[in-house]
Amino acid sequence: MTMKPAFLGACILTCVSLLPSSADAVASGDLRLFSISKSENRNQVVYAVRVDEACRPAGQSPVHAYWQNLEVGPNDQSPLLFIEQPAYGLASQEAVGGDAVKVRLRALPDRPIVVHTQHADSGCTATATATVSSRPVALYNVYARLRRIFGVESVTISGREPGGAIVQEVVRK
Repeated sequence: MTMKPAFLGACILTCVSLLPSSADAVASGDLRLFSISKSENRNQVVYAVRVDEACRPAGQSPVHAYWQNLEVGPNDQSPLLFIEQPAYGLASQEAVGGDAVKVRLRALPDRPIVVHTQHADSGCTATATATVSSRPVALYNVYARLRRIFGVESVTISGREPGGAIVQEVVRK
């Protein structure tokens, strides 16, 4: 397992005006919502929602984050470390109806993300919605361009509008 610096995550999430995205359809289990990637390496922090057989958020805390260690292999995952929680962890999550959860990240508590789940012909789907460039979008990635020395140069937030148009917002630090 490779170390992931917590300070880097704090910088990334502090700069980001966060995102969610449509998840791949599956029968049940965990549905990927959005990720944070960075110029440092290919590893990503992935946010996902756990759903039950009826495609509803499962349990008291259905949204969670983990590392997708792409530098190790395509299926290598690990939990967030305790020291990474301030940067990548969840401040709160609350049910909003039977098929939605409002999430707040610790690093961005004033930026709510609403996760909607539903049953589709292909199985369960989930979408995380937030505001990018003053528009509500289904977000899928935040990309952080890092400085050579400590810090973040810029963050690009990407999502899709309901009609399918891609919306990006670049935040310079």
